[in-house]
Amino acid sequence: MQYIPNILFVIALLAGIGFFSNNIRKIIRNIRLGRDINRSDNKPERFKNMAMIALGQSKMVRRPIAGVLHVIVYIGFIIINIEVLEIIIDGIAGTHRIFSFLGGFYDFLIASFEILAFLVLVGVIIFWTRRNISKIRRFWANEMEGWPKNDANIILYFEVVLMVLFLTMNAADLQLQNLGAEHYVKAGSFPISSFITPLFDGMSISSLIILERTAWWLHILGILIFLNYLYFSKHLHILLAFPNTYFANLKPKGQFKNLDAVTQEVKLMMDPSADPFAAAPETEGEEGEPEKFGAADVTDLNWVQLLNAYTCTECGRCTSECPANITGKKLSPRKIMMDTRDRLEEVGKNIDKNGSFVADEKQLLNDYITPEELWACTSCNACVEACPIGIDPLSIIIDMRQYLVMEESAAPSDLNVMMSNVENNGAPWPFNQMDRMNWSQEK
Repeated sequence: MQYIPNILFVIALLAGIGFFSNNIRKIIRNIRLGRDINRSDNKPERFKNMAMIALGQSKMVRRPIAGVLHVIVYIGFIIINIEVLEIIIDGIAGTHRIFSFLGGFYDFLIASFEILAFLVLVGVIIFWTRRNISKIRRFWANEMEGWPKNDANIILYFEVVLMVLFLTMNAADLQLQNLGAEHYVKAGSFPISSFITPLFDGMSISSLIILERTAWWLHILGILIFLNYLYFSKHLHILLAFPNTYFANLKPKGQFKNLDAVTQEVKLMMDPSADPFAAAPETEGEEGEPEKFGAADVTDLNWVQLLNAYTCTECGRCTSECPANITGKKLSPRKIMMDTRDRLEEVGKNIDKNGSFVADEKQLLNDYITPEELWACTSCNACVEACPIGIDPLSIIIDMRQYLVMEESAAPSDLNVMMSNVENNGAPWPFNQMDRMNWSQEK
């Protein structure tokens, strides 16, 4: 009978980790649906990016209030969960505060955890207030209705509950230590929960043990639930921010990628002696089908762009910096990433159901993202610069615009006129090349 709690703990732990691992495999599979792209160059710069942006939060603090609060919550939540290691060992082995042999260092650790837990509580409450009472504009855009709005609040509630359980567990433990309860060795320093212990005055040892054990179990089960909730939440960026910043585009912003097939065509045009059929195999896909220009669906995007979509925090910094959005146009870079992720999830569920993808008469273009949104973009890179974890909505916009122009000839009329002028006159203006220098003759 004495081993039943340990057995139940191991079952819960394996179930939580197993479910999480299965969902992570789905994410990896979905990301791999994208086209291949080589991001293995310049490893030192990539590791620096990851260290500065994902670990060091260097872009978060550009907005000081939200940035500092996020750093506190981020550091607090990560460091506090170091104690999860002790909880896991205690849960498996049936011990209690197994690291207490560290003595004074253990006291320092527990005190640090408690102070950070309190700061996390303060930060989360301020975040909730900013989102729900101050109603900061970027949190109340159209794309944030429904689940995205609820998800943001659910995470905040989760963090409050986990921190309260942590402090309650410690406060009950401290009271049991003071009462000399068996199995509760004197260990740890409790600068925050010591203010809670007076609430437990008069409680019997058996009642305190029930309280401490209940808080302990709910805390670890809450962490396992939180871990698996990440798959369904924008807070998946807690994990994906690291690979996302590592594989980010290191090229100068504004430097667009030329399509290989188009480059080859231009080279052929400039070389009259070249064989026009020599390039045919390079510009065809499988089974001799011509390669698609640009992107109409998520499988036309590269895997880094799909990783970007899963990593999006929905913070709205990109949209709040977007000049098109500021002037009232329909474009929201955040929505571009959210739509890409939603479509990718839809494709993934299709594969789960059928074993392989079965055409569903849908695609990212038109069913999720409209041409009006795409053509509102000014290509200024403000969204890319603003993103705190290196996401690139512009690359998706450009790829989809390439598809509209080169596959569907569906460019806006003004752009079609300009391209016709370039083709016929060698310039975007409607003047004959012979008349180009006429202005110099005017007096």
